[in-house]
Amino acid sequence: MTRESTARTDPSSGERDRYAVAVVGGGIAGLSASAFTARAGLETVVLDAGESILRRNAHLENFPGFPAGVNARLLLDMLGDQVENAGAERREATVAAVENRDDGFAVETADGERYHADYVIAATKNETSYLDGIDGVGIIDRGKAFVDTDERGRTGVDGLYAAGRLAEKPHQAVVCAGHGAEVAVTLLEEADRGFYHDWVAPEGYFTDRGREVPPGCEEIDDAERERREAESLDAMREYFAEPHPDEQVTHPSLREEDE
Repeated sequence: MTRESTARTDPSSGERDRYAVAVVGGGIAGLSASAFTARAGLETVVLDAGESILRRNAHLENFPGFPAGVNARLLLDMLGDQVENAGAERREATVAAVENRDDGFAVETADGERYHADYVIAATKNETSYLDGIDGVGIIDRGKAFVDTDERGRTGVDGLYAAGRLAEKPHQAVVCAGHGAEVAVTLLEEADRGFYHDWVAPEGYFTDRGREVPPGCEEIDDAERERREAESLDAMREYFAEPHPDEQVTHPSLREEDE
């Protein structure tokens, strides 16, 4: 199924904006998914209540690319910046309800703001109440609530996906990041965007072999490659110049005991 979208304000409907993709949850699965959908050219908004479980992690180990581990809050900050650089919008909001309509989905926040989206990716850890009342969404109760999906995050509703822990993926950050990306690629395929490579290739990699540059790819020359590498090094030096300023987040039950 393909749903077309134009991101715009629609005063007549009472909805604040229209998007191709609304991602509910700003943890590692939701941010990973939105990086792919935004970079592929779909208007994407991330609605983030700011409660990613990853913020409770004292030091994240086993995440690829960080031999000595990495501050989990810093990783989320970097991924959030990457999402915005890809073109997605991020808004602080708690989603209260999602309504399935003939022309897509209406997403309502606890503050009463409404968004329209052609696709929704649910990526909250175990919160499912905003999906209540949507026919075709299966909720699995294993002491905590999960959304019933196939391996690629599809629910029983066209255009509605779940990613990461909500889709019963393991706690590991890298698994949830990978599943968020897989769900996004699944969405792109079903949005009729074709196979999405997501490569930046050396100049001539495709064209010198008589091939068109595939969707999601680009070719760059040596000067542009060196410029991007220098920009990347500068950014990483800035990210890691000082310890992360945020305080360690603890489990909610421990915070209640402290009070």
